[in-house]
Amino acid sequence: MAKPKRLREFDVVRDDEKCIRCEVCCRMCANDVHSYDAETDKVSADSAKCVGCHFCEDVCPTEALVIKRNKSQIKQNANWKSDALGNIIKQAETGGVVLIGMGNDRPIRDYFGRIVLNASQVTNPSIDPLREPMELKTFIGSKPDRIELVEKKSKVRNTTEIPPQLELETPVLFTAMSFGSISLNACKSLAKAACDFGTYWNTGEGGLHKDLYPYAHRCIVQVASGRFGVDREYLKKGAAIEIKIGQGAKPGIGGHLPGEKVSGEISSTRMIPEGTDALSPAPHHDIYSIEDLRQLIFALKEATDYKKPVGVKIAAVHNVAPIASGIVRAGADFVVIDGIRGGTGAAPQIIRDNVGIPIELAVAAVDQRLREEGIRHKASLIAAGGIKSSGDVVKAVALGADAVYIGTAALVALGCHLCQRCYTGKCNWGIATQDPYLTKRLNPEIGAKRAYNLLRGWSLEIKEMLGGMGINAIESLRGNKEQLRGIGLHEKELELLGIKHAGEAW
Repeated sequence: MAKPKRLREFDVVRDDEKCIRCEVCCRMCANDVHSYDAETDKVSADSAKCVGCHFCEDVCPTEALVIKRNKSQIKQNANWKSDALGNIIKQAETGGVVLIGMGNDRPIRDYFGRIVLNASQVTNPSIDPLREPMELKTFIGSKPDRIELVEKKSKVRNTTEIPPQLELETPVLFTAMSFGSISLNACKSLAKAACDFGTYWNTGEGGLHKDLYPYAHRCIVQVASGRFGVDREYLKKGAAIEIKIGQGAKPGIGGHLPGEKVSGEISSTRMIPEGTDALSPAPHHDIYSIEDLRQLIFALKEATDYKKPVGVKIAAVHNVAPIASGIVRAGADFVVIDGIRGGTGAAPQIIRDNVGIPIELAVAAVDQRLREEGIRHKASLIAAGGIKSSGDVVKAVALGADAVYIGTAALVALGCHLCQRCYTGKCNWGIATQDPYLTKRLNPEIGAKRAYNLLRGWSLEIKEMLGGMGINAIESLRGNKEQLRGIGLHEKELELLGIKHAGEAW
């Protein structure tokens, strides 16, 4: 039989009249799409290799290139889309697992897009954030049952011991992205932006590179199943510790960084031999029950003299509410819930697209469960997975989150074009790569400024939305679902979200 040929995803369109044969595209493309023929003095493109990152289009000095999606389609019907057919052809050729990067791009309902916010009118005047104080400061950590105050010499003092807290200037943090999955320059960009703005970044499971030590005071260090880079110094460097059980893009499975990507720097940071695969299995070797998790939580607290909050990250799955309840009762100071739209450097596409639930439903369910059990104050909730705008942040907080993690949005701010080929290590934008030639394309100073600007812009918008609702502090919105209304959602969805439909009064 003839060898099946997969259709190309993109067409590289070149205007020969504009092209000056500078060969910039030939030198810059990590996927070897462009080539120059000296005999004919022509630059040609192999569109089948194009991943749609648009880097060549961006750097072309004469704007001679345009990357377009290929209009040709495999014959299909309602049940057999081109993506499914393409994956079958690919697996028939390779016999392997289809990998993908970034978050779920299936048309799963975006509940944030179906929720609208309330606004003040006559009886509850709005607040102008330009003229009146607006508080976005957020504290992540366990809160005491009650505060004991005593008056001494006309001064009121708190005598209650407060557990360790993370103090955020805005309810947005940078999510876990390891050195290995992204470049050191990308890590530096996010770390510096977090420190400059007053929020936190997360090491992921790749350990803490020495060049990132200056930013460690605003760092959440992660302890995953592979225990990469984990020792007492690592734990003491961070401001908080996060035990990773699962993530939204691949619930129930572990991670894998191929040996060819484990360079000398990654080797020393992760404390594994150079050139060996970095495997983090799905289960932790020492966690098979809530009691085991509790033992690890308090072991980490003991190792850091009970001075740092310890949290647990889980994927949003069907029984997420009772799982979160068990985690809080096990002593976690915060719980991170990662929804089905969460991003990844590499995941089996079949897992990313079919496992987990949306973050909106998960956060609402967990917040309600913890309130019913009277333990909501025992831990903070951080929502992750598909946070695209400041509007999503406000809605997540109103559904019950204390703060949100952003990953994909942060990478887009650095220059990512969502070509979804992170697992190849050939990121032309210098983000999801360890290639020394490619990583230099991301200037960490410029990257930090862009990430900072994103946080600043979102924070200003959050203040505007709070002011429009007549609320002067983000804390007053937390779990306040009366400020939300659904549009085009059926009764069961509204019930799970804990909100009314648009048009319903208080």
